[in-house]
Amino acid sequence: MTLFEGIILGLVQGLAEFLPISSSGHLAILQYFFNIDGEKILSFAVLLHLGTLFSLFAVYYRDIWKLLLELGAVIRDVFNGKGLRINANETRKLGFMIIFATIPTGIIGILLNDFFSSLYNSLTAIAICLLITGTILWIAERLPQAGKDVGRMKYRDAILVGIFQSIAISPGISRSGATIVGGLFSGFNRDLAVKFAFLISIPSILGAVILEAPDAFAEGMDSALIVPVITGVLVAAISGFVAIKTMIRVVTGKKLYVFSFYTWAVGALVLAYTLFL
Repeated sequence: MTLFEGIILGLVQGLAEFLPISSSGHLAILQYFFNIDGEKILSFAVLLHLGTLFSLFAVYYRDIWKLLLELGAVIRDVFNGKGLRINANETRKLGFMIIFATIPTGIIGILLNDFFSSLYNSLTAIAICLLITGTILWIAERLPQAGKDVGRMKYRDAILVGIFQSIAISPGISRSGATIVGGLFSGFNRDLAVKFAFLISIPSILGAVILEAPDAFAEGMDSALIVPVITGVLVAAISGFVAIKTMIRVVTGKKLYVFSFYTWAVGALVLAYTLFL
């Protein structure tokens, strides 16, 4: 992998992780056309995920800090015999909703891991998933919104968003797009839909890093890759920060459908390539 390829992969990871265009799908496509063996850069892929985590912390550090403080308060309440008190305040309830949303993602991801992994080797499957992403983005913008805030969230809402996130394990299905759409389907107001989508991605990304890290770093890293890897991770973190800020404006401005045209175009081009070339 060259420095240029590292920069491009980092840029795509950062932008596509948070813009609703599927980072996994784009990286798989780029690896195919760059003729990069995914197994040889598995450690790089893990580090790219860490780069996107830095982006999330940079944008949502206040919310994350409040959630961590509230976690400590929950532990104190439990030891003092007060119980979980899930509805004690909005931050605590948001934290529990994040946990509930993560459960179906974890279960489905573990049970269907081999199936999802097999899709990475099929450009046709990736192309179809990109077309699906564009379609759900288009539909979501045309649904009536109930304007739910955290106080009106239900367990079933969090679980539904978690199911949407689990579907996004498929390469070509955007994680951010699917979870934001899940929130809009559940009637969340737009600010909550985008914030909840990004916050629940933290345990999902972190979990993927923890599961993949042992295999990724078992054989170490070629010293020739150090500069491309470090550069790519920095690019992923910076571009991810820009992408999150962009998505907040796009979702609140009701412009989510704009990305439908892009994912339809890329999906159609890749599908045409697989069918006719």
